[in-house]
Amino acid sequence: MGDSTEAVVLLGEDGTPIGSERKDTVHGPETPLHLAFSCYGFDAEGRFLATRRSHAKRAFPGVWTNTCCGHPGPGEFMESAVARRLRSELGVGARALVCALPTFRYRAESNGVVENEICPVYLCRIEGDLAPDAAEVGEISWVDWPEYVARATRADSDVSPWSRLQVEQLQRWDLVERFLAD
Repeated sequence: MGDSTEAVVLLGEDGTPIGSERKDTVHGPETPLHLAFSCYGFDAEGRFLATRRSHAKRAFPGVWTNTCCGHPGPGEFMESAVARRLRSELGVGARALVCALPTFRYRAESNGVVENEICPVYLCRIEGDLAPDAAEVGEISWVDWPEYVARATRADSDVSPWSRLQVEQLQRWDLVERFLAD
């Protein structure tokens, strides 16, 4: 399903689903609260896959961020949505997929487009050969996690606002380090 017909789950302030709407009509200057996810993928050596959003994206074009983001469709299990998006954006599978931050929420604005999401954060091991979709991903970079943390926490960071907030919370509880140690 392409962006023009992809549906997102709308949420009430308490996080309960209240309906759905087409993704292309939801994201704008008055974006309602909706359900999303972020995923941080790691290889066998423990390196993190950072991605740079395509310059063709409406919101946050060309910004470095986590491995992938997306929205579960109405009735879709979150883990299935994460796996679907990893496959469609990067051509890879996920192993050991775990939800690290189940209640993460943020709001950010770029080019008149507001992101307003309850966005659980997942960690996984990436399987397969990368085949990025140029419409979604402009560039990829395998980096050591401490290097990405330093980049995301700099005052002049070029990392997406949601990833900066997520990194802060992931670090607070050593969630990535514990994930990689398993």
